[in-house]
Amino acid sequence: MEFVKTVLADEMPAVDQLIRNRLHSDVLLVRQIAEYIVGSGGKRLRPVLVLLTARALGYQGSSHRELAAVIEFIHTATLLHDDVVDESSLRRGRDTANALFGNAASVLVGDFLYSRAFQMMVSCDSMRILSVVADATNVIAEGEVLQLMNIGNVDIDEAGYLQVIRYKTAKLFEAAARLGAIINGADPATEDALARYGMHLGTAFQIIDDVLDYTGQTEEIGKNLGDDLAEGKPTLPLIHVMRHGEAAAAATVRTALLEASRDHFDAVLAAVQGSGALGYARSVAESEAALAVACLASLPDNDFTRALHSLARIAIDRHN
Repeated sequence: MEFVKTVLADEMPAVDQLIRNRLHSDVLLVRQIAEYIVGSGGKRLRPVLVLLTARALGYQGSSHRELAAVIEFIHTATLLHDDVVDESSLRRGRDTANALFGNAASVLVGDFLYSRAFQMMVSCDSMRILSVVADATNVIAEGEVLQLMNIGNVDIDEAGYLQVIRYKTAKLFEAAARLGAIINGADPATEDALARYGMHLGTAFQIIDDVLDYTGQTEEIGKNLGDDLAEGKPTLPLIHVMRHGEAAAAATVRTALLEASRDHFDAVLAAVQGSGALGYARSVAESEAALAVACLASLPDNDFTRALHSLARIAIDRHN
């Protein structure tokens, strides 16, 4: 990530300042919660995608920074809503906003961030940008509902899982990368290539996120291990065990998902480790990252394009 930070050394501080400026509200609680969640760290991968794709194609204006902030606000709003739905207590190593301020305040501040993002997009005076982000936001919402419907679903297959994460997570990556092409007036083929890059990158990122729920350390990943299991989420490692593991291991995972209890974590961990499920999930993520890199073939050779290449490796190799 150091190379990416170096390439964007003049960009990210400006985006961070813009984010803080746009967080202003006359309502104190809105400012407190918004600043708490935005200031809690994170990789800023989605706004980074806007900046890198825009600059890789030669953009020299300032609208890419505004759009990077828009994407971060939408992402932050989804985090606030996610944590309420999932009843999460820890994110990025800190108490979640809902744990500190309550569910009602978190949901309403999430709504504030969504609406502020759309206010900012209006200033860009582009119906194309509004259309892309509005569509992405709608698909993300559908993904959240899909995920909710699949809680405890022991019959879901890999295709169903991929649909959820492509809606819920990868869609915003896709939109972020597409925006960089749009503000450059790129041809349709380039725009679509960058959108596919974002989609595959976001898919790889989420698969590794699901792997880390069984391989990471709480201090590193910033959330409690076994959270997905406790919520009854059938992620790819669990699906692999249920579909391809030994009968006893598959039964253990099904029981754990149906009961949505962390009490089964040790048994499920043994099942996913013993069945090769974690290695399989990583291989799927590797394939998605390779597909992402292939989408960059027609881009100019510059530091920004090289940084896009490195993001695909970062998505796979990360520990948090």
